[in-house]
Amino acid sequence: MKKPIILFCGTLALAACGNGLEKKANEKLAVAKAAYERGDYEEAKSQIDSIKILYPKAFEARKAGQALMLDVETKAQQKTLAYLDSAFQAKTEAFNAIKDKFILEKDAEYQQTGNYLHPAQSIEKNMHRSFLRFQVDELGNMSMTSIYCGAGNIHHVGVKVIAPDGSFAETPASNDSYETTDMNEKIEKADYKLGADGNVIGFINLNKDKNLRVEYLGDRAYKTTMSETDRQAAASVYELAQILSAMQQIKKEQEEANLKIGFINKKKERKAQEATTEK
Repeated sequence: MKKPIILFCGTLALAACGNGLEKKANEKLAVAKAAYERGDYEEAKSQIDSIKILYPKAFEARKAGQALMLDVETKAQQKTLAYLDSAFQAKTEAFNAIKDKFILEKDAEYQQTGNYLHPAQSIEKNMHRSFLRFQVDELGNMSMTSIYCGAGNIHHVGVKVIAPDGSFAETPASNDSYETTDMNEKIEKADYKLGADGNVIGFINLNKDKNLRVEYLGDRAYKTTMSETDRQAAASVYELAQILSAMQQIKKEQEEANLKIGFINKKKERKAQEATTEK
């Protein structure tokens, strides 16, 4: 008789322990629900995660927590989308306020993405001139082109920009350069993308109100001075690039949020089908 009694008592103890765990887990679940209802989604996630860690055998509470987590994640992504929509609208307004200050060069026949540049730096206005030209494409990718025109080649592949105080920025060797000849004039061009330009573009933007010198780095030395117009063109295109690149980043984050919501909805559908099958 003693053995059955011991087993029975043990079963009662385990049941009581299980009920106690489930009760504590449900208390956590209640806190998570309250956080969800007031819009504190990070707190709700934290409380749901703690149920799984602290009470792994509280199966009913864990199951309810998993269902609540799907709702929490949906609301969190919807909140993110609302913020992103507002941010995108603000950037769009900023873009619309300045876009007419630039020329959009785009050949519809072979270009999917056009380039914005300052009107003062259009090709027609700068024939036979050595200078730094700045442009940004419609996706926010900015670049700088060093253009050299002269009687003889210097074979340059980089430039160095120097401020009056001696500080400077220097590009690495360009991966995109070419040379040609037009009516005995030697023309050289080298391109540098923002972020791979040795911070020359940022340096010019920071020192746009100072007298900047430009040294072409090649087989022969060539030096010139940036005009105020070129410095201001660099700064204005840089501003446009920041807006356009921010808009692209927001679009990317919007797509990610929508994908997450779609994934959550599919997960909810599977769980609903599983519940129907169990019945």
